[in-house]
Amino acid sequence: MNKKKTSGGFPLIVSALAIVICLLIGVFIFKGILGAPSNFEGGDADKGHPHNILGTMYKGGFIVPILIGFLLTVITFAIERFITIMKASGKGQTDKFVSKIKSLISNHDFDGAIAECDRQKGSLANVVHEGILKYRFVQNDSSMDKEAKVAAIQKAIEEATALELPMLSKNMVVISTMASIGTLAGLIGTVVGMIRAFAALSAAGAPDTSALATGISEALVNTLVGILTSAMAIIFYNYFSNRIDQITYAMDEAGFSIIQEFQSTGK
Repeated sequence: MNKKKTSGGFPLIVSALAIVICLLIGVFIFKGILGAPSNFEGGDADKGHPHNILGTMYKGGFIVPILIGFLLTVITFAIERFITIMKASGKGQTDKFVSKIKSLISNHDFDGAIAECDRQKGSLANVVHEGILKYRFVQNDSSMDKEAKVAAIQKAIEEATALELPMLSKNMVVISTMASIGTLAGLIGTVVGMIRAFAALSAAGAPDTSALATGISEALVNTLVGILTSAMAIIFYNYFSNRIDQITYAMDEAGFSIIQEFQSTGK
């Protein structure tokens, strides 16, 4: 019998391609939008002073498009995780679904419980569905003792859960990685920018506070985008981790209810 399994999430090759596309879009934004001539005095992106924040960001250097790509990657995978986890949660509230399943099982209304799973859909419903099917199967199997039947039900629930969990946590590593390297990449860009600013100041021969201030502001753009990327990644990662924990807890609660009901009333 084929077990139900919730589909969702980018495949590995699509995930890698999505990251590359985000980085390419970052380069396009850097060259086409931030580096537009209208953002600089005299229309020269290389020699002119920036008119606005977009021009200042362009002056942040080659790390800026990478950071923009990282930021777009976080947003892309956050949308992907949101859609997938919403699909895994199924229709309606999970706590109400678990409560209803408990009531139906206690009344031995297995057909009603299966119908409720079909209505709810999602990862939780798939796990409960497999547990109920195994419950009905072993209940009429006279060749097994009660302990073996309980073990069979528990194994069915664990196998169904094992099929769902990878899909729930899929691509979370990308978001967590961006949370780590976003700030680091921003700091690298800042350090490089500061080195360039002081080197230019030294080459000028005379103190130029205006040039130094401009160079520092351009360098700090990297820190700004890097911190923004990391902050968004951390917020999304914690939110999705919490949602996954809620779904996993609901699976455990529903599975325990099925096993407990069989132990108390099964043969």
